[in-house]
Amino acid sequence: MSLTVMLVVLLAALLHASWNFLVKQNSNKNLSMSAVVLGHTPFAFIALLFVPMPEISSLPYIIAGALLHTGYQLFLLNSYKIGDLSQVYPLARGVAPLLVAFVAVFILKESLSYLEICAIIVICTGIISLVLVRRSDGLRNYKAAFLAIVTGCFIASYSIVDGLGARVSQSPVGFYSFLTILNAIIFMVFVSIKQPNTLKQVITKNSKLALSGGLFSFTAYSLVIWAFTMAPIPLVTALRETSIVFALLLGVFVLKERLDLVKLFASITTLIGAGLLKINK
Repeated sequence: MSLTVMLVVLLAALLHASWNFLVKQNSNKNLSMSAVVLGHTPFAFIALLFVPMPEISSLPYIIAGALLHTGYQLFLLNSYKIGDLSQVYPLARGVAPLLVAFVAVFILKESLSYLEICAIIVICTGIISLVLVRRSDGLRNYKAAFLAIVTGCFIASYSIVDGLGARVSQSPVGFYSFLTILNAIIFMVFVSIKQPNTLKQVITKNSKLALSGGLFSFTAYSLVIWAFTMAPIPLVTALRETSIVFALLLGVFVLKERLDLVKLFASITTLIGAGLLKINK
């Protein structure tokens, strides 16, 4: 992975952590998630004015990707009802790159060096270790662990579909713009069935979050989509998940949360994994 692609993905990870940080400050997760998903759309329309249209052959990937993103978002919202998902959510973010690597190597026949595979494993180890931050049931809570694994499967699935689709489209940002607009439409149809006033509340009460979170999120994943066309999908996916460490650091330095040995270990381990990707160049 080149230094340029690496820095772009790390910037995407920081932006991803930033919009998640904004959502975390809102007590109504349903409303805040809806605001960010809807917040993508104005930036997607603006982007389409400046980038090439994606190839028609990428349409199946756009549809599949939009459905997978929607499934992930809806599943995540339902998962907030499980109290200790916050302890096992790092499991989801850590498992996803491993699943992507497995599919890419054994099914898509994408070539990875031993050092690249080692880097992915080290990054995932650092992320998954965050499961130990809080003393609770953690992995012994099988329902919460199951939800985290399913969430990781959604992340892995849309990462692979989006990566392949971006390559076919010949216009990564154009591809993602259409995908995220379709995603917002499908998402809001489902959410509006259960909570008819959601759209009105987003516009009247959460417009700032929609615009700021939407901008950060749209920019972050647009950079990731571009990176998928420049480097192996498993490497981009693994490096992108360093966002969870950026989120940890935001919590420590902005919210003044306690920095313990587990958080320190997770951060250092993840950085070592990212360093291995650079050494492999």
